[in-house]
Amino acid sequence: MITYNSDGIRMPNIKKRETTAWIKAVAASYGRKIGEIGYLFVSDDRILEVNKEYLGHDYFTDIITFGYDEGETISGDIVISLDTVRSNAEQYGKEYDEELHRVIIHGILHLCGINDKGPGEREIMEEAENRALAMR
Repeated sequence: MITYNSDGIRMPNIKKRETTAWIKAVAASYGRKIGEIGYLFVSDDRILEVNKEYLGHDYFTDIITFGYDEGETISGDIVISLDTVRSNAEQYGKEYDEELHRVIIHGILHLCGINDKGPGEREIMEEAENRALAMR
């Protein structure tokens, strides 16, 4: 089951049924099933609090993914700053909706085992994001 909630910010205008079906299809393309996924949309201030409290990082980010996977079933909590999504869309010349969906699927890709911090991993993640967006 996938849930979508917001905390202190207006819920983004996403088509939940279509987005859920898309997320399931992307996960399936990696041989994974969806368990319990909880999306929480927040402000920059709130994601900074989460980043400090749980990860010890004192900086803003667009997404934080907490994974609770069990075998081929992926579960997790995904916190997304809509403020950063909006500023990233402007900075990269993308539509807000496209950037939002890129970040939504970014968390799922992390849960599927794709990383983006090591050498060459960012390019692999971007390629995976692009493939996933093409499935929408």
